[in-house]
Amino acid sequence: MKVVISGYGRMGHMVEAALAEKGVECAGTSEDIASFDKETAKDCVCVDFTVPDAFRANYKVLADNFKAVVVGTTGWNDIKDEVVGYFEAKGTPMIYSSNYSVGVNVLSAAVEVVSKYLGKAGGYEPYIIEKHHIHKLDAPSGTAKSLAAVVEENMGKTPDTASARVGELAGIHTVGFEGLTDRLTLTHEAFSRKGFAEGAVLAVLMTEGLTGVHEFKELFFKE
Repeated sequence: MKVVISGYGRMGHMVEAALAEKGVECAGTSEDIASFDKETAKDCVCVDFTVPDAFRANYKVLADNFKAVVVGTTGWNDIKDEVVGYFEAKGTPMIYSSNYSVGVNVLSAAVEVVSKYLGKAGGYEPYIIEKHHIHKLDAPSGTAKSLAAVVEENMGKTPDTASARVGELAGIHTVGFEGLTDRLTLTHEAFSRKGFAEGAVLAVLMTEGLTGVHEFKELFFKE
């Protein structure tokens, strides 16, 4: 298996290091994936950690040219149906996630259970607080939006969400449920971006023999 990294910033460098740790070949990196050699691309999985505008401009290039694609870029949910439809039409496997951290995906599963039961009980107001480094462009984070969607589905309420951009924080997400007599909170804190990179590499390995478009957590929790 060979991998090409689209977006060679901080996350791109970490993905490259995580690939090396797993013994997976990195066949190239690119800040302009549209100009990447197409003959090389057809035998490679592309890992995309760019920015929303770049992914929006290039998702058809990814689907047209690569063996499979792992997307870590967020901020394109409004065109999700269009993107998924294009990948499916091209027969190019794609895995996407707002956060590839194993811990965050377990947090999401926990939030699903908690919001389901508290929604059934009634009397609780959900909220989300997320904190990231000052370089992060989107707010709320894609992870916060995904967690909010889980809560809303189970409680029928949209959580009030607050965002902070401070220093070099890798990422902290807290989902809280405030009642009249108690409060329940679930928090995940990333110590570094390494966990995101390791999860993305796990997703790369999952593309072997995969068909269709899948969210990472769907495959991660598949029995």
